[in-house]
Amino acid sequence: MQTKQGGTPVGDLNFRKYFLAKNLKKDMPAGIVVFLVALPLCLGIALASGAPLFSGLLAGIIGGIVVGILSGSQLSVAGPAAGLTVIVLNSIAKLGSFEAFLLAIMLAGAMQIILGLVKAGTIANYFPSSVIEGMLAAIGVILIMKQFPHAVGYDKDFEGDEGFS
Repeated sequence: MQTKQGGTPVGDLNFRKYFLAKNLKKDMPAGIVVFLVALPLCLGIALASGAPLFSGLLAGIIGGIVVGILSGSQLSVAGPAAGLTVIVLNSIAKLGSFEAFLLAIMLAGAMQIILGLVKAGTIANYFPSSVIEGMLAAIGVILIMKQFPHAVGYDKDFEGDEGFS
């Protein structure tokens, strides 16, 4: 078997560094706190997207506790994103059932794991940072333009609309 200079096998994922008792002692309570803080939002998103409430509870457990323990990072926080509510609702409607949606999620997760194992994230090194910064700046400008009428007190359509005039 091929080895690196330190003697560890190439391809060894070295999971042992993530499960040290000293890390687990701090990661477990932090993950539980993240789960408890995110729980109302997880349940609300599940309810709003037409998914069973249990799926919101499960998403909170996985996102808060499991990801917090497995990430190996001191700064890792995972939680619900309310913006995905519409995407989940439309996906369930388009696929026809919640079970089909779960299958799609499992397939997407498997593809993410495979891409992570083959270190496909290094492709991001080939995108110029100016392109990413430009995209983020454009998003910021759009958000500012959408909020500006509200900031100056012109609330003709206080809920907002999809277009600019």
